[in-house]
Amino acid sequence: MDINYELYKVFYHVASTLSFSEAAKQLFISQSAVSQAIKTLERKLDQPLFVRSTKKVALTPAGIILLKHVEPALHLIRRGEQQLCDATALGLSQLHIGASDTICRYLLVPVLKQFHERFPGVPIKVTNATSLGCVDLLEQGKVDLIITNFPNRRLNSSYVKKTIRSFQDVFLANPAYYNLPGEISLKQLKEYPILTLESKCTTSEFLHQLFLQHQLQLIPQVELSSNDLLLDLANIGIGIAFLPDYCIKAGQSDLYTVRTKETIPMRRIVAAVNTALLPSSATEEFLRLLPEAEPFARCSS
Repeated sequence: MDINYELYKVFYHVASTLSFSEAAKQLFISQSAVSQAIKTLERKLDQPLFVRSTKKVALTPAGIILLKHVEPALHLIRRGEQQLCDATALGLSQLHIGASDTICRYLLVPVLKQFHERFPGVPIKVTNATSLGCVDLLEQGKVDLIITNFPNRRLNSSYVKKTIRSFQDVFLANPAYYNLPGEISLKQLKEYPILTLESKCTTSEFLHQLFLQHQLQLIPQVELSSNDLLLDLANIGIGIAFLPDYCIKAGQSDLYTVRTKETIPMRRIVAAVNTALLPSSATEEFLRLLPEAEPFARCSS
């Protein structure tokens, strides 16, 4: 099907704004030109893409399907154009990273500082998302690389370029409220209020999977989007928090690690790129600055 790229470009702007007038402003063309382009695309595809009314515009089911394919395609084209323009000048390229708030705060800040000092002319953009959400950003070409927890059910292992570190997830409790025995089974532990990250996070998925492997179902007392808040709530006795050990700073609290009879597998933090795209020079320089832990292939699951 021979369809002009510009028609898809117009479609994307209308679909993302749900406004013909706003799309016209972004594209620097008239609203009538936008309307005509959409009509032409609908005719060529033999599908209505928008439901139009006097007050609003909405995508049809066909329009929703098309947007899922057009959006990442346009992002990939733009990144390719940028890389071609910046191929000979690292100082003009942009470094765009996807990472969770926790990973940014506890692991990336020193590396970002080092990169900025070495390449002060390179703009740095960081998009916060869960480790699962970061994979979507990478697949859609919206970021150059991601720093994410692994295992990650959405991440193609071939995308992993470097294992930055291994870490251990731990249960933390305040002894003033929960004075547990030396070791406790997961079955016993689930009778206490458990504090976890929200369900869309890899840490929460990992914890639920850990309990399921022992034929146990976990129903958390509290689910939050912040590890710092989990620590705060554990400190005041709301429950027992589950989080990565690198979030715990020496002398930060009176919490102690609850030892479990079952082994909690180690996890990893990895840097990943979309192997379908040529990495920019800025991306390659940033990857070199990242610390490297035990080689990925040797890390236990």
